Amino acid sequence: MELSPELMAWVGRTRVVEEDVGLAATRRIASMLDLDPAGFRMGDALPAHWFALFFAEPPRQSDIGPDGHPNPGVVLPPIPLPRRMGAGRRVTLHGALRIGEVATRTAEVAAIMPKQARTGFITVLTMRHTIRRGEEVLAVDEFDAVYREAVKPGEKSAVNTPVPAPAEAAWAVEKHLSSTLLFRYSAVTWNAHRIHYDADYARGEEGYPATVQNGGLTMQLLLDAVVANTPGRLLGFSARLTRPLHVGETITLAGHAAVDGVAHAWVANGRGELCAQLEARFG
Repeated sequence: MELSPELMAWVGRTRVVEEDVGLAATRRIASMLDLDPAGFRMGDALPAHWFALFFAEPPRQSDIGPDGHPNPGVVLPPIPLPRRMGAGRRVTLHGALRIGEVATRTAEVAAIMPKQARTGFITVLTMRHTIRRGEEVLAVDEFDAVYREAVKPGEKSAVNTPVPAPAEAAWAVEKHLSSTLLFRYSAVTWNAHRIHYDADYARGEEGYPATVQNGGLTMQLLLDAVVANTPGRLLGFSARLTRPLHVGETITLAGHAAVDGVAHAWVANGRGELCAQLEARFG
């Protein structure tokens, strides 16, 4: 399977987003994560992995497509498949954002790979995001998104065969995925993908049983839990989403104790199925 010349021309393209890491925005993020917003002050360093909560792309309303994403070619390559979902990330952390400072994110189209998968024809887009404060690199984040064919009318969205989550954990936290939590996360990250708030669209157009939890929020909750339960400084992580979650579910965030600075953690749904997994490096 070969890329079209149009898509090949996108590989290597870059786009820069500047972010004023403001106090008000930080306090909104903190309150969304059930932290005391008044505990954050100008000049404070944020948790290193919080960079993912900033640098939202601001496409014009006229550039938004019927699914709530920017139209193909506005921000991301015009991949000719209508459904896009996050899949995995590989992140290296060198420093942290500070409240009151200006930082940039350079987004590079690292790879576009068409594939024939068990669930049909897909294309995997890999974006490389480099976060900088001036010339200082704070983080490098490689993010994979999977583009899929449209669901035929009346069909359900295909999912992988369920795999049980690990049975034993050194720590575990339950979290209810409420509609208000997802709404606030979507507002913070400026995400208008309709599967996250329009249940009729999620069911009728994309074949899901209910409104879909945002994978970025799942990873945020898991990383926050790992950091809270592991000594040391987070240096990086790799993560993979394995099964969709839906609004209204109660999930379990759990993990093993770190060994030689490496901690393994996961997310399980109420049926004990593995929905996400994470390997985090501490120093």
